[in-house]
Formats: sequence, C-alpha cells, structure tokens
Amino acid sequence: MSALFTLNPLAVRVIRADTKQQILADLSRCFADVYALAPDVVIDGIEEREKLGSTGFGRGVAIPHARIDGLEKPVAAFFRLENPVEFAAADGMPVDCVFGLLSPANAGAKHLQALAGISRLMRDERMHERLVSAPNAEAIYGLLVNVLDRDAA
Repeated sequence: MSALFTLNPLAVRVIRADTKQQILADLSRCFADVYALAPDVVIDGIEEREKLGSTGFGRGVAIPHARIDGLEKPVAAFFRLENPVEFAAADGMPVDCVFGLLSPANAGAKHLQALAGISRLMRDERMHERLVSAPNAEAIYGLLVNVLDRDAA
C-alpha cells in the first residue's frame, strides 16, 4: 500500500447515507472498527476539523480528515455513496465519494503529504468515474490499491 497511509480493504465500502452527519458518523464507526480506535475520539476529531470548514473538496469528492491520539501511522477509509449527498462542498456539488484520513496527532508533514496524495488521486476525472462505476467495494479497493501502489513506486 501507499507509503503515505494504510488502506485496509475492510475500510472500503459502498454505503447509503442521506446526510453529511450520517456519512461522518458512519466514517467514524468504520475507522473505529477497522483500525481499533475509540469511536468517540474519531468522531470528535473529524467533527472538530469539519467546524473549521467543510472538507467537501469539490467535483463530487469529500476528504474528511483529522489528527488524533492513539495512531502510529496515517490510516484511510473510502466510501462510495449510493446516491450523492449535500456536503457543503466548495463548488456546491453533492458528493458521491468520501475519502477519510486519520493521522497521528503529531504527524504534521505526513498528514499534509497524505492529504495531497488523496487530493491528486481524486482530481483525476477518469479515476473518479471508475470509482463511481465499480461494481462493488472489492473492485473499488482494487482500483485504489493499484493506483496508490503505482504512485508509491
């Protein structure tokens, strides 16, 4: 996997959500379950960051992220939404892809590098189309790992 962060296949999901708050709650539970983190710490970190401004990146993508205690290295989760959801994105468009990132509390530069890597990946229109049209979570994970491993080489 990418040297920038770990992406566990169990953290790649296709979900149905109706609100931004539901997405953030589901994302927090996913991080807690898959990476053995305290759920309240995760949701608090993500919501604190969201208060600074929406992590709706634009072009159908949101990148909720936070730095929290208790992590050794950055970890990621990816959700494709069954239906686009309003996320207060910079361009006003609803999101259909959510790429979450959690980093150790003291991981300043590593956190920014991981965010930049996710941002580059999600700006690629063809990649976004492939992620949205992939048949299931396993196929989405395969697409992500393929690109992340290639970029890390």
